[in-house]
Amino acid sequence: MTTDGEIDDVDTFIRFLMYTNEFDTEGLIYSSSMWHWKGDGKGTTMVSEMEMTRNMYGERSELRWPGTTWMEELLAEYAKVHPNLLLHDKNYPSAEALLALVKVGNIDFEGEMDKRTEGSEWIAQKLMDDDPREIFLQAWGGTNTIARALKSIEEDYSNHKNWEEIKETVSKKAIIYTIMDQDATYKNYIGPNWPKIRVFYNANQFWCFAYPWKRVVPKSQQPFLEGSFMGPNIINDHGPLFKKYYSYGDGQKQEGDPNHFEGDISKITNTERGSFSKYDFISEGDSPAFLHLVDVGLDNYEDPSRGGWSGRFVQSTENPYRYEDGEAASDLNPETGEMDKSYPQTRWIKPMQLDFAARADWCVKPFSEANHPPKVTVMEGNTIVSAAGETLTLNISGKDVDGHPVYFKVWPYAEAGDGTVQIELNMDKAKVDVPKTAKAGERYHVIIEGTDTGFPALTRYQRVIIEIN
Repeated sequence: MTTDGEIDDVDTFIRFLMYTNEFDTEGLIYSSSMWHWKGDGKGTTMVSEMEMTRNMYGERSELRWPGTTWMEELLAEYAKVHPNLLLHDKNYPSAEALLALVKVGNIDFEGEMDKRTEGSEWIAQKLMDDDPREIFLQAWGGTNTIARALKSIEEDYSNHKNWEEIKETVSKKAIIYTIMDQDATYKNYIGPNWPKIRVFYNANQFWCFAYPWKRVVPKSQQPFLEGSFMGPNIINDHGPLFKKYYSYGDGQKQEGDPNHFEGDISKITNTERGSFSKYDFISEGDSPAFLHLVDVGLDNYEDPSRGGWSGRFVQSTENPYRYEDGEAASDLNPETGEMDKSYPQTRWIKPMQLDFAARADWCVKPFSEANHPPKVTVMEGNTIVSAAGETLTLNISGKDVDGHPVYFKVWPYAEAGDGTVQIELNMDKAKVDVPKTAKAGERYHVIIEGTDTGFPALTRYQRVIIEIN
């Protein structure tokens, strides 16, 4: 993970820590972006390459830099709740193990990738080691430290007789998930020089989980981001780590960022983002990046066009290694009746927030007093071959470690496949009518949701893909 340390990165990092039992963390790297950079300490100035920040900030010698200690400070708070987290899942890494992964990358200027840094060398080392697993490179800020790592590999190995093989291996191993272009290093270096590295480019859907969420999130989902939910269920009385979570009107200020007014409750009404109340959600614009790695049963890791808690992405027509979230990745928003390029993310906000609230409970409650997610199973499996016009029956079951009943909802995810199917649910059996007009080779996606009756109510899924023969 690479981060520029903005307020939304801090909140994203706290959520990230709550999900570190779900994946193996390889590096926590301070980086820069168009919004935050340290400067070289010599008074050297720069003007942003990015039009938005160039117009906002002009020529600067530093920009809203939050420092390189905030991850360590949050890990100190994480260490205090770690023993309790282990009661709920033994896979939570220790604070000491995570602390050893914190490195400083390229931070002096926006887009700076001239220097080898501890952070860039760490990424390069991980890309070149013998571990065959894919490495998910998350750009919560700019891609410059990732770009420097790749540049170092190119410099060190481009004259090697096996360079093309090395380059191919690194390209297959790396996946970049970037939240917008927060500097120009992907455009100027990574894309042209490493064209076969897969990139998930989130330039639209993340906004519903960022500062302007009140303008983007459907009304039915907004209560789960409001202070009446966030305050009692996540922020307050959930241990020292969640006391550090930034929310509107909480009185907290970020060092290096005096222009942000989230801490002053008198200044959060009638803003361009909307009017806010105390403990309202501010922003976690980078959380979709790591949520792609959380397996809740939606089976979207290998194919991001299927959609999941990280959004939904469609393969670019110009570059088969690039997946984007623009108009082509829109879902039908039932509240408006229109295609909505944010709905592939906003459709999951309620279960995501309830899941986060449950993990906040894990910081302070014993296992018997907290809720844990159910497990959903489909007897027929996740891929079913069918003829057009056929009627299928799915036999569904759910197990809950806390002994709660599990209730089901089954729905067609039309946008993720080639159309919709008709579904009738009766207890634990779903009758699925495949359209008579279905054509050979088409795929129809059915999502099974299993939700328990604990609090916060938790949901897990199975995706069944019906292939037309």
